[in-house]
Amino acid sequence: MQQSPFPLSPSLWAATAAAAPPTEPLGASTQADVLVIGGGYAGLSTALHLAEHGVRVVLLEAREIGFGGSGRNGGQVIPGLKYDPDDLLSMFGPERGERLLRFAGSTADTVFDLIERHAMEVPRVRKGWIQGAHNPEALRVAHDRAAQWARLGVDAQPLDRAQVARLIGADKYLGGWVDRRAGAIQPLSYVRGLARAALNAGAMLYTGTPVTGLKRDGGKWTASTALGPTVSADRVVMCTNAYCGDLLPGLKPSIIDANTFQVATAPLPDRIRAGIFPDGHVTSDTRNLLLYFRLDHQGRLLMGGRGPFREPRGDADWAHLERVMVKMFPQVAGTPIEFRWCGRVAITRDYLPHLHEPQPGLLVDIGCQGRGVGLQTSMGRAMAQYVATGDANALPLPLSPVVPFPLYGLRRLYVNAVVTWYRMTDGGV
Repeated sequence: MQQSPFPLSPSLWAATAAAAPPTEPLGASTQADVLVIGGGYAGLSTALHLAEHGVRVVLLEAREIGFGGSGRNGGQVIPGLKYDPDDLLSMFGPERGERLLRFAGSTADTVFDLIERHAMEVPRVRKGWIQGAHNPEALRVAHDRAAQWARLGVDAQPLDRAQVARLIGADKYLGGWVDRRAGAIQPLSYVRGLARAALNAGAMLYTGTPVTGLKRDGGKWTASTALGPTVSADRVVMCTNAYCGDLLPGLKPSIIDANTFQVATAPLPDRIRAGIFPDGHVTSDTRNLLLYFRLDHQGRLLMGGRGPFREPRGDADWAHLERVMVKMFPQVAGTPIEFRWCGRVAITRDYLPHLHEPQPGLLVDIGCQGRGVGLQTSMGRAMAQYVATGDANALPLPLSPVVPFPLYGLRRLYVNAVVTWYRMTDGGV
């Protein structure tokens, strides 16, 4: 039997977030120009920017604002994609590749600009992201990555072992690079801030309203809901990512909805805190099953990485992260773990975000590969521009067909086998 998704409320973010704006379930059938499904970064950014275009937009969220990955992630705002600039130019050609690079390179700007413009109550820091290299080949790749971005005018720099150790506070990497465009936010406060901004712009948001069916008839879409009322709209934008369920046949088998787990300590004493990320950076490393960690705005140390594919059964499912944390930062040994939480990410076959238009008037956005804060905020703005104007050049990526993973039914066995090995080796630390 499929377990219910891990609840949002035990997380650090739920405990420290700004209050959500008041919303209610959909109480009566209604009409809109555009229906947005999903109340995370992509959906709310789409709704906000459509409303600013003067479009009548209704957003339906199955649970609460930010219930999916937008309220559960590590809060790191990292620009770019999984691929390096030279790779993207090779994959997409000079014209589209350069457009995609401009889009990907500006995603962190989008987040911090929106926070400022809408005066959101969001703790934030923007001192840069360090990618630590865990082996010699990864170090070569990291230094080349820094050089590629630097050639494009980005404030990026290769780092040696001593530099990484000083900036992180842990001597576990051979070196790496720093991207100073990046930063960190309180992710649930941010998604709630987006919701408030969308409401202020005129969007209509309804929570606790699962969409159970989509039907196109006579040029219009009708969404049925578990509560009974329906929404009729000219266009639909689906932004459910790893929590897509079976609403659109074939979509869920096109991703691996892996579980990512996180722990957070109690606030560290000043004498320990001063030596961990002393300049305010955030980090994730070069492992395939990466580790990501930082301090939050109250001085807690966060550590994230992969966990079992299934929903957690108890504290033991986070034990590997707690061991890794102490191996990397022995100075925090004995500090209580205050929060444990998890959530799903959508991984695509090519490690790129995907945009689909399987039927006229139905636009689907899925896949963030762990960079969803900036990526999906910016994607929402791009999708709003496309929906409002019909200009396909507004989209950073070409529309593509929905293609399932081969042997999709075996994904759980594969993910669990890889994660079991990873946990046995404590992530290679």
